[in-house]
Amino acid sequence: MQLNREWSELLESYKGDHQHPKNQACHAIGIPMIAASIPIGATVIGLPLAAGLFTVGWGFQFAGHVFEGKKPSFVDDKRNLLVGLLWWSEKVGLLELQSTPNAPRAS
Repeated sequence: MQLNREWSELLESYKGDHQHPKNQACHAIGIPMIAASIPIGATVIGLPLAAGLFTVGWGFQFAGHVFEGKKPSFVDDKRNLLVGLLWWSEKVGLLELQSTPNAPRAS
């Protein structure tokens, strides 16, 4: 997947905020739990499971930032909620991300 300059910069900033191995491990668990909670929660029967996945997943995310010593990236830019999913997808080999740091900015 080719990222434009703006999303490439967001991804690079996100990677910089997630250097500690324990933070990365927490995110490797938390991000898929949160992502899985969305389609599971779309069914009435899945709501209790989705609530648990969502809550525990965010617990892992915040615990990771304790190790990192930095605030979560989405605090400054909500798009980082999606960037985190892209980061995780690249980490586990689901996506190959190609950055375009020198592409012109969209106006």
